[in-house]
Amino acid sequence: MDRVSSFDEPLLKLLGGATAKVMAEHLDLHTVGDLLHHYPRRYEERGKLTALADLPLDEHVTVLAQVADARILMFNNGRGKRLEVTLTDGSGRLQLVFFGHGVHKPHKELLPGRQAMFAGKVSVFNRKMQLAHPTYQLLDASDADEATEAVDAFAGRLLPIYPACKQLDSWRIAKAVDAVLPSALDAVDPLPASLREGRGFTPLPEALLKVHRPQTKADVEDAKARLKWDEAFVLQVALARRRYADTQLPAVARRPVADGLLDAFDAKLPFTLTEGQEKVSKEIFDDLATEHPMHRLLQGEVGSGKTMVALRAMLTVVDAGGQAAMLAPTEVLAQQHHRSITEMMGELAEGGMLGGSDRGAKVVLLTGSMGMAARRQALLDLVTGEAGIVIGTHALIEDKVQFHDLGLVVVDEQHRFGVEQRDALRSKGKQPPHLLVMTATPIPRTVAMTVFGDLETSVLDQLPAGRSPIASHVVPAKDKPHFLARAWERVREEVENGHQAYVVCPRIGDDAEEAEGKKGKAAKKASAKASEEDPEKRPPLAVLEIADELRKGALAGLSVEVLHGRMHPDEKDDVMRRFAAGDVDVLVATTVIEVGVNVPNATAMVIMDADRFGVSQLHQLRGRVGRGSAPGLCLLVSEAHEASPARARLSAVAATLDGFELSRIDLEQRREGDVLGQAQSGVRSSLRMLTVIDDEEVIAAAREEAVAIVAADPELEHLPELRTVLAALLDKDREEYLDKG
Repeated sequence: MDRVSSFDEPLLKLLGGATAKVMAEHLDLHTVGDLLHHYPRRYEERGKLTALADLPLDEHVTVLAQVADARILMFNNGRGKRLEVTLTDGSGRLQLVFFGHGVHKPHKELLPGRQAMFAGKVSVFNRKMQLAHPTYQLLDASDADEATEAVDAFAGRLLPIYPACKQLDSWRIAKAVDAVLPSALDAVDPLPASLREGRGFTPLPEALLKVHRPQTKADVEDAKARLKWDEAFVLQVALARRRYADTQLPAVARRPVADGLLDAFDAKLPFTLTEGQEKVSKEIFDDLATEHPMHRLLQGEVGSGKTMVALRAMLTVVDAGGQAAMLAPTEVLAQQHHRSITEMMGELAEGGMLGGSDRGAKVVLLTGSMGMAARRQALLDLVTGEAGIVIGTHALIEDKVQFHDLGLVVVDEQHRFGVEQRDALRSKGKQPPHLLVMTATPIPRTVAMTVFGDLETSVLDQLPAGRSPIASHVVPAKDKPHFLARAWERVREEVENGHQAYVVCPRIGDDAEEAEGKKGKAAKKASAKASEEDPEKRPPLAVLEIADELRKGALAGLSVEVLHGRMHPDEKDDVMRRFAAGDVDVLVATTVIEVGVNVPNATAMVIMDADRFGVSQLHQLRGRVGRGSAPGLCLLVSEAHEASPARARLSAVAATLDGFELSRIDLEQRREGDVLGQAQSGVRSSLRMLTVIDDEEVIAAAREEAVAIVAADPELEHLPELRTVLAALLDKDREEYLDKG
């Protein structure tokens, strides 16, 4: 069997049909290599052999003892069974207990007089020491040598506990691993020898043996260090090759033009750009001036001036004779971007033909809900080149949308978009356009290096002058109802001082929910009862109900309006315009206001059921206040119990305004499963040992090595082993994932 094929060997050949079928269907393990990379989740310590008289509480121990007696006890009116076994070793006595279906086997085997070894964690019940559901191994009393050998093998060992499923428990997986473990010696090592030796890593076959059958804790650490590196390194090589391939694509260089649109725009700015904006703009301009497509991720807190940076990049492209498109996740946001960009540009947004007039460039909006005439005109402006800048939703990607010369695509809040859409827009240019992806969700560096690893990253971490601090507080509505009453008083005070406020709820709530008549009432009654017992079980608070309560109660006399996703676009637009104009005091909304809504006069925000939102989302919402010169206030209302993880999350949000710190907390709480999300499933399934949050140093070091290796040998001609492992990792799905980034 050659070195590669032993890893490709189907498990069916080695393990028998039933086991292989369960492994394939429930654990996604198909080959010997898959099983060898199915690492133990943790290790049980059996402890050295301990005399019964010296048992330490709350520790894993292994004891060698004789069964003194065993009896079955019934409880719960005969419905439950418990097996109690008493052990003795001459120094003391110990009780074992087994419950439920777990009593049958030990009841048959643990007969008085039998000698065995038992391993488990010592606890106390009814003032007696006991082991609950211990693992055990019977010993043949007639063969003293065998007993000694068995004791040595059993005690002091680290027992691997594997990620298992209902149909296949950990010890059966361990048995299957024993069957394939000899193949570990055939492992193809992806690390170049110089790197492996330079960093003092254990050879891969040895690391696989140590991770599955460690003798000591040091073995486990040794193996983990090596296997984490492999995962980080292979992934970073794949991403480095993707970036390298991008640099080989052709693109039209778009260089700034003296005395063009950009200079005219900069000259009329009423403020100076922050240092951060200057630095990031330079990075973008340098990328635009090259003859291969820019692929850059622009991260910036809400209000850090990302739109300003993106607009300056778009104006540069228009100056250079190209067109720029900005893609927003929702119509509301597209309309808002269109409004704020035309306002920022003033008369420059009313320019004539592309590159012809020095009066500016035409800025058009293209969304799905536009009327036919306006839509036809916008499409015509794009294909003739009349429009220099277009702002729209995914409607921009439809087949019938044609550009004259698309030079730059700016994607706002990319994580709300399918990656296919990004690609479709890319194909609109004669040559691939430059790409700038913006996000206001701060992404921890490690996630940026893995999830967005094919993009170069720029970070805007300064807030422009004139932005005010935001004070945040948790309002425990259940424990201290008077705090909630005070929250509404604060909102009233802000309005009396000439400001405005947002109230955010997790749900819309509408007549459709009420329309089920009696059934609806019964459900409402049941949910009311449930919510009294556990606030987590009641439905989240709804915009329409809260708005109604506030109009009649705490905020009576103020102008209270609602905004949510089910409203007609014109209606939404009307409410937003009136709120922006100061005609509405309080806006009760869902998270539609989360991104892009900019009303500098809004100073207060009350988030109802704040524990139902994620950390990053709360941070995004909070960024809607304090956008003017007056300080902002954000109140996080929650009925969650003081000691609950939900309340801990809210306290973390209240304690810092640093989005990067919060994104780290968010990631630690959710782990990386949801962060990498479904779109990244290919890569997710290849990360078994590496955790994106804990292994920042490993990922950064692996990226550095990967970049150097790909720069020296893009096709990996001199590293056939690395090429083999990459090919196995990057099956078609993962290849596509990396393509789309």
